[in-house]
Amino acid sequence: MKKIILLIAFSWLTSTLTAQINEIGIMVGGSNYIGDIGSEYYINPNNFMGSLIYKWNKNPRIAFRGTFTYAVLSANDAKATNPERLNRGLRFTNTIKELALGLEFNFFEYNLDDYKYTQTPYILLEIAAYNYNIVTNEVAPNQYKYGNKTSFAIPFGIGYKTKLFQDFAIAVEIRARYTFNDNLDYNNPDINNLNFGNPNSNDWYMLTGISLVYTFGRPACYAPAY
Repeated sequence: MKKIILLIAFSWLTSTLTAQINEIGIMVGGSNYIGDIGSEYYINPNNFMGSLIYKWNKNPRIAFRGTFTYAVLSANDAKATNPERLNRGLRFTNTIKELALGLEFNFFEYNLDDYKYTQTPYILLEIAAYNYNIVTNEVAPNQYKYGNKTSFAIPFGIGYKTKLFQDFAIAVEIRARYTFNDNLDYNNPDINNLNFGNPNSNDWYMLTGISLVYTFGRPACYAPAY
């Protein structure tokens, strides 16, 4: 019985390993923050964003995906359209280091080896953990001690990908992150100078970019064997 179980497990593992399609790639583009400072436009990339991407394709429609992203966030009331913000004159810069895991769903079948299926729009559904800088206390007037904090976000996104050449694909993507915090801009209700904005409205950040992805490990069921 043990031999049979081991044989079944080995057969399942072997078929899983040979049936997977892997993708690795990079993404570069812009990031922006939406909160209590600066512009209120949701898609307004004004800082650098870069990502490393890995995908495991279950089939031509569904891929499991992991993404590590580094992004700079900043905002300045001088660029706001709201008169109250313009007169207030606050600004900040922060950095985000994010790990996101989730699902990429293709609207159409996607297969780089078949010219009929080399492009598709897709949606992203993920869960993300991110690390960022915060103000912990005021050590002197307008002088602050900083720390960092790890929190979670609800991410979702849309994109469009197409074959570039051979096993390389290119994609354009927009990812939105709703956070459970109101301090990406260093807001701190315990410090008078940093107590501003709407405490009932959490911050967002957006990631907009172009990715270059290499596909490898394509099985025979996806493409003819040569």
